[in-house]
Amino acid sequence: MFDNLSEKLDKALHILKGHGKITEVNVADTLKEVRRALLDADVNFKIAKDFTTKVKEKAIGENVLTTLQPGQLMVKLVKDELTELMGGDVSGINLSGNPTIILMSGLQGSGKTTFSGKLANYLKTKKNKKPLLVACDIYRPAAINQLHVVGEQIGVEVYSEEGNKNAVEIAQNAIKHAKANGFNVVIVDTAGRLAIDEEMMNEIANVHKAIEPNETLFVVDSMTGQDAVNTAKAFNDRLDFDGVILTKLDGDTRGGAAISIKSVVNKPIKFIGTGEKMEAIDVFYPSRMADRILGMGDVVSLVERAQEQYDEEEARKLQKKIAKNEFGFDDFLAQIQQVKKMGNMKDLVGMIPGAGKALKDVEIEDDAFKHIEAIIYSMTPGERSKPATIDVKRKNRIAKGSGTSIQQVNQLLKQFEQMSKMMKMMQGGAGKNLMRMMGGMKGMRP
Repeated sequence: MFDNLSEKLDKALHILKGHGKITEVNVADTLKEVRRALLDADVNFKIAKDFTTKVKEKAIGENVLTTLQPGQLMVKLVKDELTELMGGDVSGINLSGNPTIILMSGLQGSGKTTFSGKLANYLKTKKNKKPLLVACDIYRPAAINQLHVVGEQIGVEVYSEEGNKNAVEIAQNAIKHAKANGFNVVIVDTAGRLAIDEEMMNEIANVHKAIEPNETLFVVDSMTGQDAVNTAKAFNDRLDFDGVILTKLDGDTRGGAAISIKSVVNKPIKFIGTGEKMEAIDVFYPSRMADRILGMGDVVSLVERAQEQYDEEEARKLQKKIAKNEFGFDDFLAQIQQVKKMGNMKDLVGMIPGAGKALKDVEIEDDAFKHIEAIIYSMTPGERSKPATIDVKRKNRIAKGSGTSIQQVNQLLKQFEQMSKMMKMMQGGAGKNLMRMMGGMKGMRP
């Protein structure tokens, strides 16, 4: 996420390294590179210029604290200004109304239909809502089918009307259906359209007027950069939407849309899409995103994701197994599944301070655990529960069955043994305190 921008900003801010005082000369040199990094990320020229001007005004004349180096102070100033540029405070979704009506708008190919499903899944699992998805793309039967597939995947009902070519009628009928059947959120997925298509823009404006949504969201493909920002302005002029959704942030994103869209349309980014899975949706926190852009990680979000997968009862059972030396590969496999539920591996690594920079040339695949899983699945139930029984003959069979080498099997067994010993040591005071802390933090949010 924003790897290229992060690298260039890091180089720019290193200019101040070793200086004892911030001066107009070294600030100018640094901010020249910062502006260049922003422009390369497809941020609008005026926004990039205003950004560096504000940072310069704050930096000039500031005395560097004895415990603070100029480079660190500049990082803080840039971080604060980036946070402000992206919206400042987090902006939640409006769930008032009975039912809450959410209208999704955006361009073709922006990921709108997929994100409608992610949002429905988020509201169902995190907010305890009963959502209804509505297929209002009357032009593409494939889009309606796609929404039905998504709905089935997440266990959410999809309302559609075969043969009806009136999007306003479909949306109104869906709301009646929701009221009659106890749905408390209605998510209306509309057809993707171009801002220059007057007929299509009139249609979504009519839908908007007819159903009076509590939230109108504009979905933006973050990989389209400045074009997305310009399109958002055109849509906002017609719909006056409430917030922006940035999709495909797990791809080769330049960052221009995320950084500049708020200042252009004066509407907050509410959610981001970070992968293909239905769980790959995050609330947008400007401060946390600024940290990530500057290579400072996002520990808070990482802890929150871990907490979501943390189960106190399962943790207690696991502790007992470790204490009795009964921790086996089935338990290890369960831990892997929990980590996988937290999101794609590249995104998780990016949340660890410094890890993104240290591993920038390392390709982290989303299926990083596939070889480990294959080896474990090739073991018998007895071998999984008692790894010590795995001799040379069994190792050869496991390697052959999993499509791996004997060296990979040996490596996993060695790592598993070391991990088991470490977990056994953690059964002492430090480990118990960690478990208690995790339990106490469960459910906490900043």
